[in-house]
Amino acid sequence: MNPNIFQSVATLQRALSQQQYIASNEIVTIAYLAHSLGKPLLVEGPAGVGKTELAKALAGAMECELIRLQCYEGLDETKALYEWEYAKQLLYTQLLRDKLNETLSRAATLSQAADLLAKEEDIFFSTRFLLPRPLLRAILSEQPVVLLIDEIDRADAEFEAFLLEILSDFQVSIPELGTLRAKHHPFVVLTSNNTRELSEALKRRCLYLFIDYPSLEEELAVVHLKVPALDKKLARQAVEFVQHLRQLDLRKAPSISETLDWAQALVALNAHHLDQDTLEQTLSVLLKHESDLAKIKRHLYKPSTQRYPDEFDSFSGN
Repeated sequence: MNPNIFQSVATLQRALSQQQYIASNEIVTIAYLAHSLGKPLLVEGPAGVGKTELAKALAGAMECELIRLQCYEGLDETKALYEWEYAKQLLYTQLLRDKLNETLSRAATLSQAADLLAKEEDIFFSTRFLLPRPLLRAILSEQPVVLLIDEIDRADAEFEAFLLEILSDFQVSIPELGTLRAKHHPFVVLTSNNTRELSEALKRRCLYLFIDYPSLEEELAVVHLKVPALDKKLARQAVEFVQHLRQLDLRKAPSISETLDWAQALVALNAHHLDQDTLEQTLSVLLKHESDLAKIKRHLYKPSTQRYPDEFDSFSGN
């Protein structure tokens, strides 16, 4: 890790910019404080606003590995922490049986045999039989890492409670090996799409950051950065249209990632402005539910005139 990256909020902002992540002053300040205070960073907000990308950009800025735990319903500590490979341990025991018998044959008493066996137990109880999952990988890492616990709201409340123990001490007790402690406390970023309320205990341990949909100018800056080939006038029209969609009552409002997909689609189609045909052919890049597509087509299209209404003219540049 570059130790000078996080010397100030300004240096972090520059480092994130180098990772092509455009961050507001609030985002940079809270991320800087979380790192400086050694506290986990809990990032909430609608899906697709850049929460996961922030963790990736922070790992890039810190020049360290990103270890990601993707949460889902039914996730438990075995899948998140570690698995002990008993079958592999048994295989080792069978393969070394002759050597073990030879060693024990040198013992004159049962006590001596036990002592000889104790000297060799590291062969049968060691990390070679330990299959680390993301949480343990972060704890055992020889270098500082960013640990991304993605969509924690999708996991059960029981797993969230288990996570509190890990985040408090960054150590884990393994019956076969004892207690393993982190050599470097990972920088933890948790994300949530607000599908359920997280516990106060978890929130109390974290610094909190809410990322909402960006303003028009902020989103336009992201489009210019990520899709530079898109004509600037068309980029503004496209972002204005997306911002308008988010004000409507949709099942799933288009995210920033879908704005970028749409921008790339417009480039691929060599579009120069948002006309009726282009919009009809590409609207499904933005909207992923049939009910939303039907609603927007009804909202924009007037059967009586067979054209899009005046509000579309502002987006198409007509």
